[in-house]
Amino acid sequence: MKATGIVRRIDDLGRVVIPKEIRRTMRIREGDPLEIYTNSEGEVIFKKYSAISEMCENAANVADVMYKTAGCPVIVFDKDHVVASAGLPKREAAERRVSAQLEAVMENRGQYFCPDGGSNSFYPAEGLDRTAIAAVPIINGGDVSGAVAFLTSEKHTDAGDLHKSLITAAARFLGKQLE
Repeated sequence: MKATGIVRRIDDLGRVVIPKEIRRTMRIREGDPLEIYTNSEGEVIFKKYSAISEMCENAANVADVMYKTAGCPVIVFDKDHVVASAGLPKREAAERRVSAQLEAVMENRGQYFCPDGGSNSFYPAEGLDRTAIAAVPIINGGDVSGAVAFLTSEKHTDAGDLHKSLITAAARFLGKQLE
């Protein structure tokens, strides 16, 4: 844990303001849930809550089944980071941040499917060399909780009907698991 040098006072209602610079850096938006931790040294720690991270074992199983069925690497994201992957080395995708492109897809509740034979420049995670052939948000209770993405492989450079159906079903399944 590192000090920011910022000090805030608690108001009469017990509230504390998290400075804009920290909210921007940590991608904390209005309405985001924060989990509160304390320790024996008197520290209070706020951590962004991620329902998808809570069920990372289920997400990993879904990613594994998708990879084995479609033959393409798969990544499951919460709103900020990779939480599970299959079909690529774990450290290649582990804890990578969501790209601005994928963040826009999630915010707009849209879907991305690489066009047949089209050029692909949709990178779902920052610093990842692979592009996505498909990306679909995970929605539960009307809120976006994350996304699922198929990545390009030697055999697959665009999204076929199998990829579209499978990724849509996986995103809906994961959304249902969060309810």
